[in-house]
Amino acid sequence: MTGPELREPDLPRTAKERGRALRTGWTTGTCAAAAAKAAATALRTGQVQSSVEIALPSGRRAGFPVDSCELVPSPAGPPPAGPPGPGAPLPRTERAEAVVVKDAGDDPDVTHGAHLTATVTWRESPGIELDGGVGVGVVTKPGLGLEPGTPAINPVPRAMITQAVGEAVDLGSSGIRVVISVPEGERMARKTTNARLGIIGGISILGTTGIVRPFSTASWRASVEQAVSVLAAQGETTAVLCTGGRTEKAAMTLLPSLPDICFIEVGDFTGAALRQAVANGIGRIVFAGMAGKLAKLAGGVLMTHYTRSRVPHDLLAEITRAAGGTADLAAQVEAANSARHAAELWDEAGLLPAAGTELCRRVAGVLTRFCAELAAGPGTAAGDVPPAGAPGPAAAPSGDRPSAPAPAGSGPGTPAAMPASVSVRVIMVDFSGRTQLAAYPPGSLAGSRSAYVPGEPA
Repeated sequence: MTGPELREPDLPRTAKERGRALRTGWTTGTCAAAAAKAAATALRTGQVQSSVEIALPSGRRAGFPVDSCELVPSPAGPPPAGPPGPGAPLPRTERAEAVVVKDAGDDPDVTHGAHLTATVTWRESPGIELDGGVGVGVVTKPGLGLEPGTPAINPVPRAMITQAVGEAVDLGSSGIRVVISVPEGERMARKTTNARLGIIGGISILGTTGIVRPFSTASWRASVEQAVSVLAAQGETTAVLCTGGRTEKAAMTLLPSLPDICFIEVGDFTGAALRQAVANGIGRIVFAGMAGKLAKLAGGVLMTHYTRSRVPHDLLAEITRAAGGTADLAAQVEAANSARHAAELWDEAGLLPAAGTELCRRVAGVLTRFCAELAAGPGTAAGDVPPAGAPGPAAAPSGDRPSAPAPAGSGPGTPAAMPASVSVRVIMVDFSGRTQLAAYPPGSLAGSRSAYVPGEPA
């Protein structure tokens, strides 16, 4: 096997070293469960709640302050001290509402400070009925593990809410309706990928452990994997992986005929996205990035967070020589301060088109080999980086999608879902995200703008 060793290093528990321990926080699911228990307790006892304790999925218990709690009495008088007894008529309009404010700890979370609100009423049938209110999104597409038309309250938070309410009210003999709402949720959702995933009107109520880890790279990775699963569930067979928001905008401009759901901001998690793509039978990968991430990928690093990888300047120097650069230019590139600096040196020497294309070629080779090894199974070595000037990975058939999706009934990760081969294309954009600098293989994708027009806005 030739080409760089493929590596996908793990992240540390926190994304970078700090002088103090980073503070954990609580998921929207945990806060919703806490609000629901506080409201259910208030409904049963007729007493306003100032704090509440619930169980986390691990079995650990955690306490929360209740930001506000309100009882709305029946018009006939104050609420009863407990649920109606057997055969007693249900109160007509009695309800309780409680709010728990989300504390995300030291995680840069758009839902930090959200007011998770639970409105609880009695219902005739025993058990719990859970619904979403204002600011909680509604699922409109398959692939999320929730039925379209239902509120975006994930399975673990649903179980947490049920358990929490069951601690306050005997659900075997009494019925409770719980509506979770987030007054600021629709505005917060604009800063997430919910709309693209088919979650409309608000945020998702999320969480698997109940706890938000600082700089939650694990949740980002999970969201990347989920986005790939959703596009596959829609029957799409092209995934456009982008390293950030600017590259994503450039890729959308270059590939205007692909639906938005095909574009995924993978950040540092290229390997995780490719693993999910192969498992879901995605037949074509387009990767868009800037010089720094591309250089790391060309060196075989599939998880490119700066705490676990460095720009390989020796590789950039090698690329300089392969593209026809002088020994002096290669030495300057090897001594460059950053990949951006190296690209500027290429540009000044008139070598940016050739060096950029060579960089993209090497990245395409690494991604193709990684996908092939995934499809072949553990311990199987696959194809190598193609030599300079050689044809690139197989071009996709005409149109925006390659061959037909996996046969019906072949779920993600099953052998039938695995593509026979994955076509990979790599695009390099400038640091403004507005200009395409190079691409490999050369030539344009069907339905795209030109594959390589140096200096022309993407």
